[in-house]
Amino acid sequence: MSAVGIIANPASGKDIRRLVAQASVFDNNEKVNIIRRILRALDALGVRQVFIMPDTSGLGLRALDGLRLSLEVRLIEMPVYGDARDSATAARILAERGVACIITLGGDGTNRAAARGCGDVPLIPVSTGTNNVFSVMVEGTVAGLAAAVIATGLVPADAVSYRTKRLELYIDGELADVALVDIATSRDLFVGSRALWDPGRLREVVLAQARPGTVGLAAVGGCLATLSPRNAHGLYLRLGAGGRQVLAPVAPGLVVPVGILEHRLIEAGEDVRLDPGNCTIALDGEREVEVGLHQTVVARLTTAGPRVVDIEAALAEATRRGAFDLAQKPLNSPAGG
Repeated sequence: MSAVGIIANPASGKDIRRLVAQASVFDNNEKVNIIRRILRALDALGVRQVFIMPDTSGLGLRALDGLRLSLEVRLIEMPVYGDARDSATAARILAERGVACIITLGGDGTNRAAARGCGDVPLIPVSTGTNNVFSVMVEGTVAGLAAAVIATGLVPADAVSYRTKRLELYIDGELADVALVDIATSRDLFVGSRALWDPGRLREVVLAQARPGTVGLAAVGGCLATLSPRNAHGLYLRLGAGGRQVLAPVAPGLVVPVGILEHRLIEAGEDVRLDPGNCTIALDGEREVEVGLHQTVVARLTTAGPRVVDIEAALAEATRRGAFDLAQKPLNSPAGG
């Protein structure tokens, strides 16, 4: 039976960057509408079953209210904590149930949590957060169609997905956490409001991606190099006054000079020992870990990130196979389809 998972984070798109920059608020009503559009697209192409992560705002239940569908939709049975544990747990359960792919609604942090549990199940990351690099701005209907052509077997997932990079954070030799886009050391001693927006508070940054067309730390790196998700390299930056300066969009509407004292490419598998002192470590744009003066901190770039669906490639291949042409039977059409 074809099945798709949906993980929607009700907290994404609401952090402090709405106050310190010009980030837009991505409210939960719009997330509900996106889920509804995804479900309609999945239904139109014959997906039989969808599992949705429960959450504290009831996004899944609200999306189903009054919606007539042929497919079966269930909420995952799991404890709900209202934090990143929910996305990680939901992804693990979805992987165990053998879904063909997982659509995530959230920012890079949501996908970082989902990546902890999804295993080899490919993600379709729909951006509903801030400063997103890993997740992409895509219409929910289109994301649903891409998931559907994979789930129904019209397009092989392996042919239209790719393995991304990830950054592993080691503290005193032990794996502490992972990031999909960036690891940064902040001069702030406490996690506080989590979100980063002031590059003057940062010391060192390790990037899995450096892209001029983004916002945030990946955009700072993008002023020096372009490293796509499929490029095997990463980028190390040491920030500070007195060095080279670049003009970068560090948050929505916030384009500021950033001082670069040192930068260099790093290889997949390479360890970068950071020299943070007392600080906090930010993962994918949010402060997460507090470290002490005498602790050792290492960031390692690997190619062990989650698989991601290339949405345009999936739909192009589906078109080539006749998936949307009602006048012909699609190639690899399911039996009886």
